[in-house]
Amino acid sequence: MTTVYTTQFSTHGHTFWLGTTLNGLCFVGSPDASQNEMAQFLPADTTYQLDRTHNEHALNALDAYWNGQSQSFDLPLDFLQGTLLRKQVWQALQTIPYGQTVTYTELAEQSGHSDAVRAVASAVGKNPLLIVVPCHRVLRKDGSLGGYRGGEPMKKTLLALEQH
Repeated sequence: MTTVYTTQFSTHGHTFWLGTTLNGLCFVGSPDASQNEMAQFLPADTTYQLDRTHNEHALNALDAYWNGQSQSFDLPLDFLQGTLLRKQVWQALQTIPYGQTVTYTELAEQSGHSDAVRAVASAVGKNPLLIVVPCHRVLRKDGSLGGYRGGEPMKKTLLALEQH
C-alpha cells in the first residue's frame, strides 16, 4: 500500500491537486479538477493523507514556474504505475526544452518508439504529472495543439507563458 500526501495549489485563477509519496511528486492534477482525479492515475490500494508539508518543495517549484522565475523542475518524481513504454515517453517528455515544442511523431522517435506514434500519444495523455512533465509541449504533426488533459485553454496558457 502506498501513501500519497495531498494538497491543493492555487495560481492564476486555477486550483491543482498535488500528490507526493516519500519518494517524490507523483501527481499534478488538471486545473480545477477534484481530488478524485488522482485515483485514475495511482494504484488502487493508495491511501491519501492531506498534508501540505510533504508537498512544500513541489509547491515552491510550481510557484516559481508560474511566476516566470524558473524554467525547469528539480524535483524527485515517483511514477507509481505505468507500462515501460509510458515511462519511456514520460522520460522523453522531460527532455523537451522550456519554450520549445515537438510533434507526437518526434516524441515517438525520441522515446525509441517511432513505429508506435498512437501508443506514444496515449502515453502522453496518461501523464500523471501535468506541467512538471511537460506534455503541453507536444503538438500534432500539422502544428495544431492536439489534446491535453488540462484542457486546450490551459495548454495555450502554458505555451504562452513559456514564450515570454
